[in-house]
Amino acid sequence: MIQRIQTIYLLLTFAVTGILMFFVPLWTTADAKPYYFMQNQVYVILLGLSTMLSIISIISYKKRQNQFVMGRLNIILNLILLGLFVYHSLNVSGETPAVSEKGIGMFLPIVAIVLLVLANKAIKKDEDLVKSVDRLR
Repeated sequence: MIQRIQTIYLLLTFAVTGILMFFVPLWTTADAKPYYFMQNQVYVILLGLSTMLSIISIISYKKRQNQFVMGRLNIILNLILLGLFVYHSLNVSGETPAVSEKGIGMFLPIVAIVLLVLANKAIKKDEDLVKSVDRLR
């Protein structure tokens, strides 16, 4: 249901994790080559899972509890992904801050996490509204 605000947040999360990551480099190496997430299998798997969870969560709009749980799992996946990005960027052999340039792609999981938190907040609000209406019956 596109009219629900959590669906908009989940669509934006899908755009960040599934589409935007292909066009934005994570960082630029010392020889001015951009480093994309596709150069590491772990990043590909985690971003694929995150994108798939966003799509499944959009599709299962009638099951708010499942949506909420998938949102939480997606937040955890993006936190792990962010940790791996930071770890890899700090431990690349021979790297110094003056040599390489960090890209905006490293911070896209933060944007996805914020959008997922907003979506979970809206899902919780919907669930509370449905429960309050059920009490009146």
